Amino acid sequence: MKLKDTQVEHVLDQLPAEVIPDDHPTVPELESVFGPHTFFIGSEGLHVVERGGGDAISEQTTYLVKVAHWADDRKTSLVPQDAEVTDTVDIGPANSDPKMLV
Repeated sequence: MKLKDTQVEHVLDQLPAEVIPDDHPTVPELESVFGPHTFFIGSEGLHVVERGGGDAISEQTTYLVKVAHWADDRKTSLVPQDAEVTDTVDIGPANSDPKMLV
């Protein structure tokens, strides 16, 4: 899912990573492989945020999902992997941001 700026800030407060800006040259390639997401890159690899669980968005848990890991210790290239939920994250109330892209 694509996150709004305030949601990105919430994630970065909880995750030792950097967000890959939407205008970064690698984003089109990442989106062609993983779909439209806000991408977070860190020491463990590439993560996205997904909601899941309850029927209503306000009841859903927000998960941090690793979608690629580093190919080697130099951390110069990523290898796609099966999606792996690594943690839950708080991105703020689901119903408080009517512009949230889900």
